[in-house]
Amino acid sequence: MSGTIAWFHCFAGIAGDMALGSLLDAGADEAEVVAMLQRLPVDGWELRVDPVLRGGIACTRAIVHVDVHRDGAGAVAGAGAGVTRTHADVAAAVREARLPERVERRALATFAALADAEGLLHHSHPDSVHFHEVGGHDALIDVVGTAAALEVLDVETVSVSSVAVGTGTVLAAHGTLPNPPPAVLRLLEGFPTYGRPVPVELTTPTGAALVRTLATPGTAGPMPAMTVRASGYGAGAAELDTLPNCTQVVLGTPAAARTGHGQPVTVVEANLDDATGEQLAIAVAALLDAGALDAWITPVVMKKGRPGHTVHVLCDPARAEALADVLRRTTGSLGARAVRAERWPESRELHEVLVEGQPVRVKAGISRVKAEPDDVARVAAATGLHPDAVASSAEAAWRRGRRGAGGEGGNGGR
Repeated sequence: MSGTIAWFHCFAGIAGDMALGSLLDAGADEAEVVAMLQRLPVDGWELRVDPVLRGGIACTRAIVHVDVHRDGAGAVAGAGAGVTRTHADVAAAVREARLPERVERRALATFAALADAEGLLHHSHPDSVHFHEVGGHDALIDVVGTAAALEVLDVETVSVSSVAVGTGTVLAAHGTLPNPPPAVLRLLEGFPTYGRPVPVELTTPTGAALVRTLATPGTAGPMPAMTVRASGYGAGAAELDTLPNCTQVVLGTPAAARTGHGQPVTVVEANLDDATGEQLAIAVAALLDAGALDAWITPVVMKKGRPGHTVHVLCDPARAEALADVLRRTTGSLGARAVRAERWPESRELHEVLVEGQPVRVKAGISRVKAEPDDVARVAAATGLHPDAVASSAEAAWRRGRRGAGGEGGNGGR
C-alpha cells in the first residue's frame, strides 16, 4: 500500500449512502463532490447531508432527494429513484459526465460488478441487465459520489474489514429474498464476512459492489498499520437497537510508506506434542478464518526426544492476542508465545476470468500471475479438463484482459 489509504470498517455492514456519508464525514469537501455529481446527465435530484446520531455516535447521513415530477431529456434524465435502467444506460451516463479518470474508472467498475452479479443470478448478459433498486438516482449518486469523495481526499488504496450481513428476508423488486441477498453474496466472494442476528439488510448490493471493486479480495481484515489522519461515520437510514447503524472509514498514511520499513507483523507460535493431524488441520483453518495473514505447521523434536509440531500464525499485531486464544482453544495448548517481525509483501490483485464458462480466480502480482488452486480443481472436475490446462487457460485469459485494458490489469471479460 502507498499514498493515502481508506479503511472501511463494515461492523454494521455497508451501503452506498453509508460509504458516501462516511467519506463526507471524514472531510471530503461537499461542494467539490456535488460539483462532480452535477456533471451527470441526470436531472431532478438533490444531495442533502445531515448530521445525525446512530447509537450515540455522531454520523453524517447522505440523502438523495428526487423530484419525480421534473422532466429531463434522454434515457437517464428526469427519472425517479425507482426507475429501471440497464447497465448500458448507467455506464453511458457515467461516461458522458467526463469525470476525472479515477472517478470514472471506479464508478464504471462498481456498476460492472453489479451487472456481472445480476447477470449470473438471472442467466442474462451483463449489458442487458435491468437495474432496479440500483438503477435509480440515489444509487447513481451514491456510487459516483463515493468515487468522487475518494478523489477529493486523494485516496489511492482502499481496504476493508470483514463485512457484516443481516439475517431473515428482505423485500426487493424481484420479491422476497433471503438476507443477505444473492447478489450481495456473489459480490462478496473472496471477502471475509459474518452474520449478525439483525433482521435488517446491513449490506446492500451497492455497498457490496463498492467493496468488491474498491478493495482487493484477500487483503480484507483489521485496520492496516497506518498513521491516522482522519475518520468518519456514514449513517444508515434506521436506528438499530443492538449496534450503531453506520459505516466507519479511517484515512491515513500506511506505516511502511511513511517509515521506509516493512509492514509490522506478529508471529504467534505454540509447540505441541499431543495434537492429532485432525486437530492441527482444524486449528489452521480456524486461525485463517479468524483473520490470520497466514498459518502453517513445522515438525520439530521436543524435549525427551518426542516428535511434535510448531503451529505458526502470522498476523497483524492488533490481532495477536485474539489469535493466541484461538490457537489455545483449537489445539489444547497451555500457552503461546509471540515475536514481532516485519514483512515486505508484493502488491497483488485478485481477478476473476472464465474458463469454459466457469469462473476462476487468478492472483496477479508484479512478477507473476497464478490461478487459484481450489477454483482450478473445481473447474477441472466440472469440465473434464486437466488441472494444468485449466490453470494455463485462466492465466492466459487474464493476460488477454490486461492487454485489452491498456496494461493496467484486466478481468478477462468478467
